[in-house]
Amino acid sequence: MNSITPTILIVPGLREYVANHWQTLLAAKLPKVRSVAPLEHEKLSCAARVDAIDSTLAAIDGPVIIVAHSAGAMMVAHWASQRATRRVRGALLAAPADLETPMPAGYPTNDELKSHGWLPIPRAALPFPSIVAASSNDHLTRLERARDFAQAWGSRFVELGAVGHLNPASGYGAWPQAEDFIHELSHANF
Repeated sequence: MNSITPTILIVPGLREYVANHWQTLLAAKLPKVRSVAPLEHEKLSCAARVDAIDSTLAAIDGPVIIVAHSAGAMMVAHWASQRATRRVRGALLAAPADLETPMPAGYPTNDELKSHGWLPIPRAALPFPSIVAASSNDHLTRLERARDFAQAWGSRFVELGAVGHLNPASGYGAWPQAEDFIHELSHANF
């Protein structure tokens, strides 16, 4: 087990940063945190998002635990399948957004997602330990689909119950359980 405190890399979803989102609150609370910066251009480009993860990771020394939410979980899956040359201690993939299933109004269409490189969603095992934490009533991913992603990625699957999309619209600001998952990934002997 590595006794060095890992840096937490926050990977938000397509809507990027929201002030009262659990990832934002978590970042303000923890001692060693970096965030994938919001994109200035090519906001829907999966390749640009993968580049942003890669460049942020390159600037971090020591162990890293990735904490991703929504489409951020899919960004991590794409990054891992294309560029995972750096050792990552683990990843928490919370409320992964099923980008292969038509999204509600206000979200990109499947055609837009495909043309920007998001589809298909990678199904290869992640090269690091991971936890997929999913809701039983998430409007962006059915529980069975989240379970399928976890199985394909080699992730431990955790059903959170009826927590919606685990965001402010679902009643979540702080999400203390994220710290428990980070602790598990930090201290486990994988």
